[in-house]
Amino acid sequence: MADALPSIIVTGISGNLGQRLLPMLSGFRVVGVDFRPPQTDSALQFVKMDLSLESSCLEMIHLLREIRPVAVVHLAFVMDAVRTGILDRDRMWQVNVAGTARVMEAVTEANREWPMVEKFIFMSSVSAYGPGLSTPAQEETPLAAHTYVYGIHKMEADRVVQQRAPALRGCSVYVLRPHIFAGASIDNYFMEAFRGIPGGASKRAAKMRKQGKRLPCMLPSGNKYLQNRIQFVHVDDVARLVAFILNKSEPEGRRLTILNVAGRGGAMTYEQCVRLANAKLVQVPTEKLFALVLRLLWSMKLSTIPPDVALYMTSDTIMDTSRLEEFLGSEYGTVIRFPVADAFAECFRQEGARVQAAPVGKA
Repeated sequence: MADALPSIIVTGISGNLGQRLLPMLSGFRVVGVDFRPPQTDSALQFVKMDLSLESSCLEMIHLLREIRPVAVVHLAFVMDAVRTGILDRDRMWQVNVAGTARVMEAVTEANREWPMVEKFIFMSSVSAYGPGLSTPAQEETPLAAHTYVYGIHKMEADRVVQQRAPALRGCSVYVLRPHIFAGASIDNYFMEAFRGIPGGASKRAAKMRKQGKRLPCMLPSGNKYLQNRIQFVHVDDVARLVAFILNKSEPEGRRLTILNVAGRGGAMTYEQCVRLANAKLVQVPTEKLFALVLRLLWSMKLSTIPPDVALYMTSDTIMDTSRLEEFLGSEYGTVIRFPVADAFAECFRQEGARVQAAPVGKA
């Protein structure tokens, strides 16, 4: 019976990763938390909750006491302000950073009575390290995100988790720092840049999508930008990693485990990405002009690519994942199945790859 299964709570269940993870959790009773219900046929109990509100902390405490989960997987995070409709930066911070603190406070309070929550998994990001990773970032590399709001929020939330981990009383804490998600189901700003599909909320963007018109892939002029390196990770591999941790029975030697997560094999250059995506490349004269064009496309609501991501798109962004390989051991190839290039390539196998466009506005 489902009631006999151990319970887990997954926040952000309606996001892409949450819905890819669900089918892998047949050994658990899943309680999904989000501000909107997921579109899934998988069995779960859904609880509507807005983590941007202070009251959500008490709501989460009550839910923990009712469900008594063995683990909490915290995926709730606003990345794409346009597609989620959360454009107010203060509300984004309330969801992303304060929301993470609220969930951890709730777990801490629930575990005072009895350490029911044995595992807490937080989804951080490579963006927390900041741009310009010419030397592969290791887990001890200082977090130095700036400019890019999502990266800054990931950095701040990552620090919150590290600081609060010792207070979770008998709970093993896992911080996963995945690289850019890839896969056929993924629609993020990076894939939009190579697909060229205008994902913005304006009527003009909608008309361009209907007519099959594309925006060019852009970089500043100079070969060095084409030779910058980047990694990807297939969203299903990240889901498999989360499921692996949830099913792991051996206790951790350390209370806090931090893991960089990327696909197998070497990084790709931007030149390789352009070629594999069969994208039309336009190089503008300078980095300053490149950032200006991103801002123009954003302000015109043609593109969902945030202009503050320019520094991340014009520098190396690579991580060392040797600790992940050691952590998974003989299961590494079973969990992380996709090489970096294969994960990226899956986004472009079908011509006219779908993009989840933002709601059409008045612009």
